[in-house]
Amino acid sequence: MVSMTLSIYTLATVFLWNSAYALVNPSLAAARYTTGPLFQKAPQHDVNGQQTMADLSPEQQERVKAFIGHQQNVPKIGFAADVRSLVQYNHGFAVMSTNSKSNPGFPGGSVVGFAVDDDGCPLFVFSGMSSHTQDILKDPRCSLTIADKNFKGASDGRVNLMGNCTLLKDSDEIDKAREFYLKKHPGAFWANFGDFNWFRMDIQAIRFVGGFARAGSVKPTEYKDASPDPIMAFGGAIADHMNDDHMSATIAMVKHFIPGLEGENYVQEALINRVDSMGMDIKITRDESDNDTLPGQPQQFKVRLPFPEPITERGGVKTAIVEMTKASAPAPAQTENEKA
Repeated sequence: MVSMTLSIYTLATVFLWNSAYALVNPSLAAARYTTGPLFQKAPQHDVNGQQTMADLSPEQQERVKAFIGHQQNVPKIGFAADVRSLVQYNHGFAVMSTNSKSNPGFPGGSVVGFAVDDDGCPLFVFSGMSSHTQDILKDPRCSLTIADKNFKGASDGRVNLMGNCTLLKDSDEIDKAREFYLKKHPGAFWANFGDFNWFRMDIQAIRFVGGFARAGSVKPTEYKDASPDPIMAFGGAIADHMNDDHMSATIAMVKHFIPGLEGENYVQEALINRVDSMGMDIKITRDESDNDTLPGQPQQFKVRLPFPEPITERGGVKTAIVEMTKASAPAPAQTENEKA
């Protein structure tokens, strides 16, 4: 069970959040429309002049409730698998923070290359002259902050791993670490330099932010036991292909499968940000002049579109998207003869 030291999901049921949060996770919109004495003293933010369900028409209430209900219950791969996948499929560079040897009392930050072993533990090869090498030889406590390889802002995932980074001395361990590292960084010729040393980070704590409304901690044992999501290994290529050549299909799918987005022109753009075994994260750009379909939504916000069932291989993703696209296509218009 994921240990949630700070669950924004939980807080969202108690506080009325600023409309900016809905930009990246529309499920937080639920808090805006919550009524009752529990919320009367909570911090509130006016969202397009509407704060409660009572401000909306019956038709708007129905759409908002359906949209929120769908997004709150949509399947996700889980925190531990999310973190494991983010670390596994990262581009292989992150920020290491160490306790500075040359500036005692201050943290030192360095951008470092890394790979991970089968347990998800980061592996490094450092020059003996590097400041972070000197830092961890004196005090092995450190942290590694890893952002999603497509990180563009606060709505994207990042993880902070904390633990001890120790020098590898066993030749078999070093050979295995080199194998992992060169697979991730095939051009790392320095991995064979004599004055470079191998280190492994043993993880003791994990903090994860998967975007607004998705944050908390994951136990190291849960992280170790989790497997990287098989679809995220190539999900970026699928997203790029859909965004470049088939955005109209993505728009049709979100309008068909996500309640509240059915309006003819409400969804102007739909960009797939991520594809995993359970579904797709999609950034919606809505009609700027339409403030009535889903009141209070900013012009851009993220939605989650689930697959009909979990998928484990590439062909399954293609099949699912083709079937969902067909299901989303409008019925063919009848000819005059057919009508007669």
